[in-house]
Amino acid sequence: MKRLIAMAAAAAALALATPVSMAAEKVTYLFPAPDFLPAFAPFQLAKHKGYFEEAGLDVDFQVGKGGADVAVQVAVGNADLGGGIGDTPIIVRANGLDIRGVALLGGRGLTQLAWRADSGISGPADLKGKTIGVLSFQDTTYYNLLGVLASAGLSKADADIQAVGPGGIIQLTIAGNLQAFSGVPEWIAAVEAAGVEMEQMPVDRVFPAMAQAIIASDKTIAERPEVIEGFVAAVLKAIREISDDPAKAAVEYTSFMQQHAGKEAEIEAILRAYAELVYPEGENQPLGAFDPQRIAEVQTFYLESGIVQKAVPVEDLYTNEFVQ
Repeated sequence: MKRLIAMAAAAAALALATPVSMAAEKVTYLFPAPDFLPAFAPFQLAKHKGYFEEAGLDVDFQVGKGGADVAVQVAVGNADLGGGIGDTPIIVRANGLDIRGVALLGGRGLTQLAWRADSGISGPADLKGKTIGVLSFQDTTYYNLLGVLASAGLSKADADIQAVGPGGIIQLTIAGNLQAFSGVPEWIAAVEAAGVEMEQMPVDRVFPAMAQAIIASDKTIAERPEVIEGFVAAVLKAIREISDDPAKAAVEYTSFMQQHAGKEAEIEAILRAYAELVYPEGENQPLGAFDPQRIAEVQTFYLESGIVQKAVPVEDLYTNEFVQ
């Protein structure tokens, strides 16, 4: 009997000394495009290196059918969080979808204006009469291009703008059918890898373009703030590591992303472009935070251009409460 009592006491002591293992909170994140794109490297690194797990999150990545689909799925609760651009809430919230940005992945714009070195283009004013590629006519690459044209006193009628998708942009630029395009760093790298000399300009030099953003519904923000905070912190940690050492990040990323196996040099160049052109913090804008003035300027342009039909209060389009 004494032995049984001693065993019971020992078991009780062990139970008290061992912390209760809490189940990780499940989170679904929806990408707007294939999840192996280098643009999403911070998310993949955060997952692979255990940063989500450290935050108590069990993250499931899924792929949506473009930015508009992601916004809808997040708004109706089919995904907890999703990917967009800083201007995504401007466009979709005006249509009744109650989402907002919860983290901006860089203080610079994602979109780059790129052109063939043999095109005779040296800046926005030279786009007149040129053939320019964009992802689609319902995409930020197109909206940002309109802003670039406007900065030079031009309109969409002054250029031959073609919506040809990412593959089309790359192949048509290589072939010389496009003289320029509005796009992301990896498209530029793909064209240059084919031996075509390119020049580029960050769109935010002439238009307040924004970086990628993590978006969430008002409902999720109200009911699961700790989940959002943990997710955002994990992704921003990965971004800082990429910025500090793109070469190391490229080796880590290609070690588990089979689509990029053996392409360390190419991926390093892309991640370095993000580190230099997209991720840097803005003035009074720490990594992850939104700049309300920039949002207001973009919304005003979108209204004047007919991209949106009504304005939304700027404070309803973002929150910086999850950025440390």
